[in-house]
Amino acid sequence: MRIVRYHQHGTPEVLQVDEVAKPEPGPGQVRVRAEAIGVNFAGIQERAGDFYYGERLRLPACPGGDAVGFIDALGPGVHGFEVGERVASVIFQDAFAEFSLARVKDLVRVPTEMDAAQATMLSSPAQVGLEVIQAAFLKPGESVLVHAAAGAIGHLVVQMLKALGAGTVIATAKDPAKLAFVKDLGADVAIDYSHDGWEDEVRAATGGKGVDIVLDSVGADITHKSIALLKPFGRLVFYGSAGGGLDLPSVSLEDIAGKYLTHFSMGVMDGQVDNFDAIVEEVCAMVLSGKVRPEVHTRLPLEEAAKAHQIMEERTQLGRIVLVP
Repeated sequence: MRIVRYHQHGTPEVLQVDEVAKPEPGPGQVRVRAEAIGVNFAGIQERAGDFYYGERLRLPACPGGDAVGFIDALGPGVHGFEVGERVASVIFQDAFAEFSLARVKDLVRVPTEMDAAQATMLSSPAQVGLEVIQAAFLKPGESVLVHAAAGAIGHLVVQMLKALGAGTVIATAKDPAKLAFVKDLGADVAIDYSHDGWEDEVRAATGGKGVDIVLDSVGADITHKSIALLKPFGRLVFYGSAGGGLDLPSVSLEDIAGKYLTHFSMGVMDGQVDNFDAIVEEVCAMVLSGKVRPEVHTRLPLEEAAKAHQIMEERTQLGRIVLVP
């Protein structure tokens, strides 16, 4: 089968198509024949060698992502799923391939009428988005500042917030096209956070009061500035370091006096087995009802994985980039 791998860390050009044998599913796994593969920013950081979780992968390595496709084989002792079922799953390694291995615990059944590229949102992007909102303990009418709001997760979060009764949703992005995009998705205010003084625009949007919640997947100095924008007893959920890479932000107790911060990660979600079915059910209901509209920026053949990574590194995508084997 074809798989996209890198044999050294570096720029997108290190990605190449290799021919390898199909992987065999082990206990608790299924093999999925992919229709579409959603590209995640974490895979870019892994390829570059600056992903902030854990050690570097052993080379050659293949980026992770979100696969939608049909179960092709069952591992020993697997029950509850059958060969031929259409599923979505986050694939932590070796996702950019014609066939990949998924854990049964991560599988989401995909309706036959759903577009495969849009369905890649049903695994990690939409699940992370909803869990991050839940981690912030959103109350109806509260104001929320969403960073990187035009990305694969951010554009879903904006829509989920409105569906869940948030008040003013302030979305940040980095160019006019993205600002228009998030406004079209329902953001009340769109702000370019690459400009000096963007914090003043946030304060103005809240009448000088600050926001109740910040959802931060950027890190670096954005985190510190965002903490200062919180109301007393406001909450910030940090769930990514797209702008900081390995350099995670650190804060002092003085900075967070009267405020609440938490760090959400896929590892946290991975341990929430009892909550998984409820999260998936709510995500699917939002998408199928039309309350949340997954947006696909572009679909590229598997051989153009390097182009997919380049687009994401240039921060020009609106929604999700998808590879098609």
